[in-house]
Amino acid sequence: MAQTWVVVPMYNEASVIASVIEELRKSLPHVVCVDDCSTDDSAANARAAGAIVVQHPINLGQGASLQTGFEFVRAIPQMTEVVTFDADGQHQVDDALAMVERLRNEKLDIVIGSRFLDNRTSMSTLKRAVLRLATGYTRMTTGMALTDAHNGLRVLSRDMLFKIQLRQNRMAHASELVDQISLHKANWAEHPTHIVYTEYSKSKGQSVLNAINILVEIIFK
Repeated sequence: MAQTWVVVPMYNEASVIASVIEELRKSLPHVVCVDDCSTDDSAANARAAGAIVVQHPINLGQGASLQTGFEFVRAIPQMTEVVTFDADGQHQVDDALAMVERLRNEKLDIVIGSRFLDNRTSMSTLKRAVLRLATGYTRMTTGMALTDAHNGLRVLSRDMLFKIQLRQNRMAHASELVDQISLHKANWAEHPTHIVYTEYSKSKGQSVLNAINILVEIIFK
């Protein structure tokens, strides 16, 4: 029987993680949170909400957290695909479910979320421009005609997951992942996703300045 696992990288998300996990587990019961040495009650709250929690002894970054989550779910024989899902509540479970269905129906290796395939996501003009610039750079370096290279909502097949090895510990892992998808000539598709930017999510690193930092990290990695 197919078994989807969700990997949630987490750092100091105590105020929201329980609601994120509870909403996920209504449809996707297998959730592992990778706690990147939080200093608040994130790990305890995630466990109380029903997630498995793996903890880093020191803060390593989101890329390292995803790699730890990938290594955890690779050891589960029943795992058929993995969803990467942000801990701050900006992703929608319905989008994740639709992406899992698409991966299976179209026999894809990976489905990548995109904020730019419909008009549900609102963002500032400057942020939109920075993300477009980053996507253009990724297109130029990988040849993949993506519309959104830095969307954290993705679904990877089991076979694809075993080919991915992230070495960028921090935010540049998103571009590194696209590089590896291109390298392995994976069958991929983009799927429209709704990203909800709240004051909380912006405070957690969704600011324009953060987007610029990602771009700089990508170019000079």
